[in-house]
Parts: sequence; structure tokens; C-alpha cells
Amino acid sequence: MPQTIASEKKRANLFNHEFRSKVTWLLFLLPALTIYLTFMAGPLFDSLRLSLYQGEGYNPTRFVGLENYVALFTNPLWRERFFGALLHTCIFFSIHMLVQNSLGLLFANLLSFEFKGRDIYRTIIFAPATLSVLVVGFLWTLILNPQWGAVNKILIAMNLKSLALPWLGRANLALPVISLTSVWQWVGMPTVLFLAGLMGISDELLEAARIDGASEWKIFWKIKVPLLKPVIGIVAILTFVDNFNAFDVIYAMAGAKGEPGYSTDLLATLFYRTGIAGEHPVGIPNMGMGAAIATMTFVILMSGVLLWLYLSRRNVTDEA
Repeated sequence: MPQTIASEKKRANLFNHEFRSKVTWLLFLLPALTIYLTFMAGPLFDSLRLSLYQGEGYNPTRFVGLENYVALFTNPLWRERFFGALLHTCIFFSIHMLVQNSLGLLFANLLSFEFKGRDIYRTIIFAPATLSVLVVGFLWTLILNPQWGAVNKILIAMNLKSLALPWLGRANLALPVISLTSVWQWVGMPTVLFLAGLMGISDELLEAARIDGASEWKIFWKIKVPLLKPVIGIVAILTFVDNFNAFDVIYAMAGAKGEPGYSTDLLATLFYRTGIAGEHPVGIPNMGMGAAIATMTFVILMSGVLLWLYLSRRNVTDEA
């Protein structure tokens, strides 16, 4: 009988300890959960709701169901603007994925070696990422000015006047130039992530490969890159999410309309122009259509992230 009572008390104490532990975890999670629901999940669901309404201003009241989505894909004006912005966003993302992340991987590999002045180069590569995007966009707009910008002045001084172009004034040049400007600013971010991944690779493994006669190029492709696959996946998905939400660099260098002739118009600028600023000449925000554009952007982002999670999990299963 005393043993039974002691056992019951032990179970009760264990239950109370587990309960207090769960309550403690909940109290720690509650502030972050409250902030997330208030500023992230709440506006997301409200945007989904607004996409089903029409009306002037920022609070449409006339319920129309899926009419905004139908107009987005069938109305010639909206269809042209939406798919044009989607194409430009894909190009913007592709340039960052190919140029920015490739340079980031190259810089990280070079910075993983010991050499004089390495910390200085690290600072130089990462420094632009600490600047405001609007400041960077404004400065590069001045540098690329066709009349007195530094780029064209240098080209003319080198007797390359034929290459002195209106970099932001041509439809076929503006988007790549702005994309490369963004690459210049943000290349430090993937560099830091790749460098952290490279520092986690065992020195003994690399030294064994060198003893076996492997060149640095072969070590990079056969050892470092395969071991960096998880980091490469994370960098890719971060690039995807950031670029499909890109707005400020286009706004700073080409304006809300994505000049010239909508050639730099992205999904974010299309949403801003439609749902917040209002399209010229009427200038009245169409929040319902803007919410529909934002919802489609969210669907694209969610689809890409889920696809990446599925493929990465399947690769882990296949390797196991």
C-alpha cells in the first residue's frame, strides 16, 4: 500500500513537471505567435478576403467572388500586364540565381583559403548589402546616366563611344542592368552562407584529397559542391522568395510603372500600382484586383517552396 501511494505521487509529480514545462514553452512562444498572427497571418487572410471584393478605395465592399481572378486571366489589359510582370520577375530571379549565387559560391571558395588581406575582401564584398536599396538605386541611376554618368564617361575616354548607351532607357537593357545592380548589392549574402558551409567541411577530408593528388578544381566540384547541396538549396529558395517580392530596386531605378514601357515591371510593382497607388490617369486604387495579384504571387511562392521541400525530401530518402 505505501508503495502504491509513492508510485501515485511520483506519477503526479511527473505530470505536474511536464505540465509546467509545456506551459513555460507556451508562454515563451506566445509573444512571437501573437506578433506572427497579427502582422503576417492576419494580413494574408485579409488579402485573400479582399481579392473577392470590388469597389473604390482601400476597403472594397461589393462581393464578386472570383471575378477579379477571371478578369486577371481573361481581360486583355490585365492579362498582358500580369503575365508581362510575371515574365520579368522570372528573368529578374534567373539573373540573380545564375550570376549572384554563382559569384557568391566563387567568392566563398576563394575566401575559404588563407591569404593576406582576406578580411578586407570579405568586407568589400559584403559592404553593399548594408546600404539602403533606395540609396543604391539612386546612386546607380546617376552612374548610368547617359549624358554625364561615370560608366559612359569611362567608355568614351577609352574610345568605346559605341558602347556608351542609355542603359536604363532601352527596353531590352533596363531589366538586365537593374538586375545586375541588385546582384552587386546582394552578392555578399550568398557569399556569407556558402562560406559558412565551406568552413563546416572537415579539413582532414580536403587534405586527404590533396595528398591523393586531386587539384583544387577537382576538390571544389567533387567534394565541396556535393557537401554544400543543403546550403545551395537554402540559398536558392531564399533567392526565389526575395526576388518574387522585389520592389524597391525597380521603384528606385525605373519607377512604379517599370519604365521604359513596362519592360521592368515586376509582380510587386504591378500590385503597388494597382492596389495602392492607383493607375494613371484615373489614379483610383483597385484594392480587390491588387489583392488578387498579391494572392497569385503568394500561390506562386508557395508552389515553389513546396516543390523544393518535396524534391529535397525525396533526395534525402533516395540517399538513405
